[in-house]
Amino acid sequence: MPAPAKRTDVLTAANRSVDADVVELSRLQNLLPPLLSVIAGMVDLTGFFTLGRIFTAHVTGNLVLAAAAAVGGGPLNLAQILAIPVFILAVAVTWLIAEVSHKHGPILVRLLLEVQFALLAAVLIFSIVTRPSADPHGLMAGIAAMIAVSAMACQYATLRLALPKVVSTAVMTGNLTNAVLSLMQVSKSRGVLNDDSADQLRQSLRLLVGFLVGCLVAAVAVRFLDDWVWSLPAALAALAIAIR
Repeated sequence: MPAPAKRTDVLTAANRSVDADVVELSRLQNLLPPLLSVIAGMVDLTGFFTLGRIFTAHVTGNLVLAAAAAVGGGPLNLAQILAIPVFILAVAVTWLIAEVSHKHGPILVRLLLEVQFALLAAVLIFSIVTRPSADPHGLMAGIAAMIAVSAMACQYATLRLALPKVVSTAVMTGNLTNAVLSLMQVSKSRGVLNDDSADQLRQSLRLLVGFLVGCLVAAVAVRFLDDWVWSLPAALAALAIAIR
């Protein structure tokens, strides 16, 4: 086969691969966020109730709790303070994993979802073995909380590195703002939304509902499953990997 024809075949194959990645990323951007928001809601509420009132997804909330405890003279949970630097470190490590892997597109999404699953599975195993909920302010609870914070940091980083069009699946303030603004636009335009506003409203509501469902399910599960409650977000993280 002449050299120009070979080059043409290579370029055609490369273009097909790029097109397939674009289609797959579009599917993942549509299917993954609601599931990830459910996971975030579960992890956040489970950590709050079983690991000493620490936010494992909405990590900046820990600064408020720590400040309130310091001013009010209540017991200070060191894990609430450590959550911020641990989150920063975990995001940096996730970036490093992405860089070293040299992966992009759907393959990178899968890799980082596997990292998140490994961390949530580690929380589950650690919790079953050490029973941190028995002493929510103890060392074991602090370690479990830091692993959970790392899992959520990985989720945040995954969205920024591999699915940048997806809005936050853990901090709902922005999603609530987007939903309200979109609804106000509906009012202004007498029930008519342009495509961008409609898409924004749909995304925001899906994530809000997903996070709320995750919180509600975890709230019930904590009462019956004790430390085994971590099996729920771990199972959903495995399901996220399976979405292709």
